Amino acid sequence: MKIALSGYGKMGKEIEKIALERGHEIVVKFNDPNDWVGKEKELAEADVAIEFSMPHSVVSNIFKCFDANVPVVVGTTGWFGQLEHVKDVCHEHNRSILYASNFSIGVNLFFEVNKVLAKLMNDHEEYSVTVEETHHTAKLDSPSGTAIKLANDIIDNLDRKNLWVNEKTDKDYELEIVSHRVENVPGTHVVKYESDIDDIEIVHTAKSRVGFAKGAVVAAEWLTDKKGVYTMSDLLKDVKFEGFAK
Repeated sequence: MKIALSGYGKMGKEIEKIALERGHEIVVKFNDPNDWVGKEKELAEADVAIEFSMPHSVVSNIFKCFDANVPVVVGTTGWFGQLEHVKDVCHEHNRSILYASNFSIGVNLFFEVNKVLAKLMNDHEEYSVTVEETHHTAKLDSPSGTAIKLANDIIDNLDRKNLWVNEKTDKDYELEIVSHRVENVPGTHVVKYESDIDDIEIVHTAKSRVGFAKGAVVAAEWLTDKKGVYTMSDLLKDVKFEGFAK
């Protein structure tokens, strides 16, 4: 499989390493807007693009892939306010995109546990709930896309919460997301339910970027022959664990 790589920072380099280990070829790399100039031919030769750049450039990069009729896997976060527009363009032009706030298999299992726990806690109003996330200082968006998904899934399953806020709050209907930025932390997410009697916590701690990168490459392998808009949930229903074990 021929891959176009958008974003060649630490994540991009890890994706490249795993893609090569799995027998794929990186045909072109883009690391800033100028890199795209004059490389339309190289992009068009790719079977799929993997996008891990910056929030301010991701939508433009997605549309460049659409213009070249190259399916694109998007791991960049901080742009989901434009998601519906991107979906519309994708459907209108019969293109392909798979986006996720996190490509780690462990995190996606964590998402499912979070939804189940929220449903169980719906009848226990004595428990307050918060989401806390800690990432490396180079992460530009806050809260993380993973924390936002955790929060939205809680809101969908817990009647007493209507919206999330990225600050301290004393409003019962608001779900508080607390964000920390610390050197050399790949990503830790905590969902905590607290009462006067006890606390219940679920925690996911990433040990490196490898899980994110491997999931992105598996997603690229899966997307190449498809049209439309997909998420990791679609992939996991199909691939399950087999693709991640290779």
